[in-house]
Amino acid sequence: MSTPEPATQTFEATEAIRADAAVAKAVDISRTKAVEWIQRGLVRVGNRDALKSTKLRPGDLVVVTLPDDPDPLEVKAETVQGLNVIADEEDYVVIDKPVGVAAHPSQGWRGPTVVGGLAALGINISTSGPPERKGIVQRLDVGTSGLMVVAKTEVAYSRLKATFRDRTPQRNYHALIQGLPDPVNGTINAPIDRHPGYEWRFGVVEGGREAITEYETIEAFGTATLVDVHLHTGRTHQIRVHFSALGHPLAGDLTYGADASLAADLGLTRQWLHAVGLGFKHPVTGQDMSYTSEYPIDLSYALDRLRY
Repeated sequence: MSTPEPATQTFEATEAIRADAAVAKAVDISRTKAVEWIQRGLVRVGNRDALKSTKLRPGDLVVVTLPDDPDPLEVKAETVQGLNVIADEEDYVVIDKPVGVAAHPSQGWRGPTVVGGLAALGINISTSGPPERKGIVQRLDVGTSGLMVVAKTEVAYSRLKATFRDRTPQRNYHALIQGLPDPVNGTINAPIDRHPGYEWRFGVVEGGREAITEYETIEAFGTATLVDVHLHTGRTHQIRVHFSALGHPLAGDLTYGADASLAADLGLTRQWLHAVGLGFKHPVTGQDMSYTSEYPIDLSYALDRLRY
């Protein structure tokens, strides 16, 4: 029996545009998914395979082979242990995200997600944004726990998205860093971009995007210091990158240079970082809203080890 030919979709570029953006628009998929299809060799421009950075010209013929395998970015409702709902309002929901949970599906991640956990709880969120990231107006790393807000209505999505873009929400983190910073209270202003030598790491890079982190010492233990951190920008891995660049990586953050023996002594299997506070204006009423979160068990245990 012959194997059926895979389904394809063909379109002609009408403007000068990157291949990933053109595919996302023509096939009605997210930009992230378009990049994944290109990397899998499913997109051809003329007689050559496309790259995500391929610049199309008007008249270029693009052929997209539609994959028939399961979509890794599909949102699946699944119970997420430890996902606590702090506030379930008409326009948004605030959750306390446990460690080991991503904000939304992405390439290379097959674990639990916030959007999947909310779906399992029967909480309907905004349909705005790419399908796998609908309702998501901010994100926390998989290895970071704490507060997140997710939009439930379209107006909340657009307004909350704008407030995070304009840096107006109050995002408050507590972090346990190695050693004692000098000065003990300060501001780190150093640009961040992808690290040129590592695919999955970021770093302080000349010409990178502006990144500003303000910190204040809460408690010093000698080998480590608990600091209160306020973000003025929202770059990927910002807190982890900035303190690593200062020579004070977050305890347990082996990706960014933490001491493995100290992590073991403190029982840490991830970076000591928790989003303890979140404040923003209500997307409809304009009222100031504020939420707090307590440390999870593993982070509290690490502090107890240092204190006693």
